[in-house]
Amino acid sequence: MNNLKNLRGTVDLLPDQLIKWQNVEKIIFEQLSRASIKEIRTPILEMTELFIRGIGEGTDVVSKEMYTFLDRGERSCTLRPEGTASVVRALIQNGISSNPFQKLWYMGPMFRYERPQAGRQRQFHQLGVEFIGYESVRSDVEIISIAWDILRKLGINELNLEINTLGDPNDRLNFKKTFVDWLEINKNSLDLDSQNRINKNPLRVLDSKNAQTKKVLENAPRLFDFMSEKSLERFSTLKQQLEMLEIPYIENFNLVRGLDYYTHTAFEITSGSLGSQATVCGGGRYDNLIKQMGGPETPAIGFAIGLERLILLAGNEHAITKKTDIFIINKGLHAEVLAIKLSRKLRNYNLLIELDLTGGSFSKQFKKANKIKPRSIIVVGDDEAVRNEFVIRLFDNDTSENKEEIISFDDDIKIKKWLRSNFF
Repeated sequence: MNNLKNLRGTVDLLPDQLIKWQNVEKIIFEQLSRASIKEIRTPILEMTELFIRGIGEGTDVVSKEMYTFLDRGERSCTLRPEGTASVVRALIQNGISSNPFQKLWYMGPMFRYERPQAGRQRQFHQLGVEFIGYESVRSDVEIISIAWDILRKLGINELNLEINTLGDPNDRLNFKKTFVDWLEINKNSLDLDSQNRINKNPLRVLDSKNAQTKKVLENAPRLFDFMSEKSLERFSTLKQQLEMLEIPYIENFNLVRGLDYYTHTAFEITSGSLGSQATVCGGGRYDNLIKQMGGPETPAIGFAIGLERLILLAGNEHAITKKTDIFIINKGLHAEVLAIKLSRKLRNYNLLIELDLTGGSFSKQFKKANKIKPRSIIVVGDDEAVRNEFVIRLFDNDTSENKEEIISFDDDIKIKKWLRSNFF
């Protein structure tokens, strides 16, 4: 039993660490709420087939990184490696046709079997935003601006937005023919996985992480050169609107998505503070995914942000906890019951109350109060309990005198008056 510990690639988030997580999450919630984006929650465990169809059978995620197992009913189940496929499944299952326009967000744990490193674990947490049913380039601009504003609101600096266009299905088909010919000529210079993809899904080669293959691809035909006038016009409008919003961007024609359901806009936001693992946010338009998964033809665009990386980037000002408003010192059987009753009442005023539960001496409890430095302290002892009263005073280290009042437990008017004069 002494050797029990967490699995590699998983991390315990302890109370002091969670202060920063909770403060960051609160800012995210507020930003999304102000943009009228609603939360959706889906199961952590899904049918494996969902991710094979939603992510792609030839992807590294599906073929190498998923936590997949058979349950007792011999069904293949997978711990979700990402959130978009689950959101799409939920919308189709619950009747997307009845509400084809939706702005949704999710947040929660995801699972991938990969090498743990700074900001990347096997159980990690992800924020995702999905705009369902929206086709216009304005929705692309809106969702990029939301991601950008969240990161800026968190005080993250050295941000760079990279954008590209993947065109429509016809653009990609025209590119695919030329690209396959080029791949066959350069086949022996590619890694083995990329060689195997040439006849299955050649566009997936563009997603290769192999350093040698990436070097070879620098001389490959560019998807951008096969764009139709309509696709180029859409991309031009995207850039113009980003400029109007004063969101700086870089065109990156190597920023691609290798699966057929992706269309038009692809984007990433990186930070120079993260070194080689610079990507903070990745997103793009996936107009063909919902239909591919059995739903009606529905345009969509979304992005995802890894929270572990976000926490690394967010400033230490987010790690500051709210100061305790009132610390309740109590001693004696009757006094302890009354102290619990009082703590419940005071919490209704949205105050941070700490009730000492140690049963220690008054001197030990006062020492703890000195260490915590609350804005006020309340003292309830046997004498106060008999009179149904408590002593409340300001905790002030700067003066030798402390303002003090004795108040009845039942005198709500006087309690409210004291609170108003000292806290509100």
